[in-house]
Amino acid sequence: MASSATSSSTSGRFSETTSDPQAARTAVNHPGRPGIAVFGTTFQNPVLLSAGTAGFGREVAGVIALTELGGIVTKAVSPEPRAGHPAPRVAEFPGGMLNAVGLANPGLEYVVERELPWLERHAGPAKVIVNVVGSRVDDFVTVARKVSEHAVVAAVELNVSCPNTERGGLEFGADAGVLSDLVRRCRGATDRPVIVKLAPNLTDLGVVVDAVAEAGAAGFTLFNTMPGTLSSENGGGGSRLGFGRGGVSGPGLLPVGVLATATVTARTGLPVIGVGGIRSYRDACQYLDAGASLVAVGTAALANPRIPARIARDWSRHG
Repeated sequence: MASSATSSSTSGRFSETTSDPQAARTAVNHPGRPGIAVFGTTFQNPVLLSAGTAGFGREVAGVIALTELGGIVTKAVSPEPRAGHPAPRVAEFPGGMLNAVGLANPGLEYVVERELPWLERHAGPAKVIVNVVGSRVDDFVTVARKVSEHAVVAAVELNVSCPNTERGGLEFGADAGVLSDLVRRCRGATDRPVIVKLAPNLTDLGVVVDAVAEAGAAGFTLFNTMPGTLSSENGGGGSRLGFGRGGVSGPGLLPVGVLATATVTARTGLPVIGVGGIRSYRDACQYLDAGASLVAVGTAALANPRIPARIARDWSRHG
């Protein structure tokens, strides 16, 4: 499915209202603030901005305090620029949001020349994870190798919910064999940890995560958006989205992601970034209590940009 939107007309209706999981997140003491050692580095707190919701950081720097967060997962990066899907790309509904951005991005060359240098200057202590997409395995390998030349990149996140043109449009993440090959080849192309972002509608999550773990992935992001569509509010049929269908995000995904986090951490022992439905510190704790090492905030940050930093501050006080 498409990554989440980088901008939205969200009115704020989603804003905040009043195995051994500890092995995956080791507390590291810093003056006045704890930290988390995972994926070969130390995050000052577990709160990330999820892929697609904050561009490459530059787009939200005047609104969201990047330096207060544990990190940012960038917008998807493909070898070539992508225009994405036609408008409208975002549609709200009670309890959530639909998006069909279509992985729009300026392409690898632009990101390497413009966006990663900007992050090197402005991310501060926040760690940078680059979300990687492609239409074939070689695309992922190319992007993972090139972005890893920048020291600011702490890890790469493979978005395997996109279609594999070499396999007739089947999603990478739906085929354990293809996914194993993808992970192994990306591991050979970068010295950064390789994180795999899965979709919530896999027919056999256990088989897939076992294959990913055996291939040497450093961990998982659970989950991407869930497929969905809604008809136009104006009547007459048709979809609210220009592409016709898109990804569902928002509060309703919280229990889905929490269950997956508990299942995958117990099954593989690998670190998990929990994402989906997080609006508050209490929501974040649902993932952390289930074994997640980190959490990522998306839709809620579009509704209220102060939420991620608020969760990070609450975690520093209580975590």
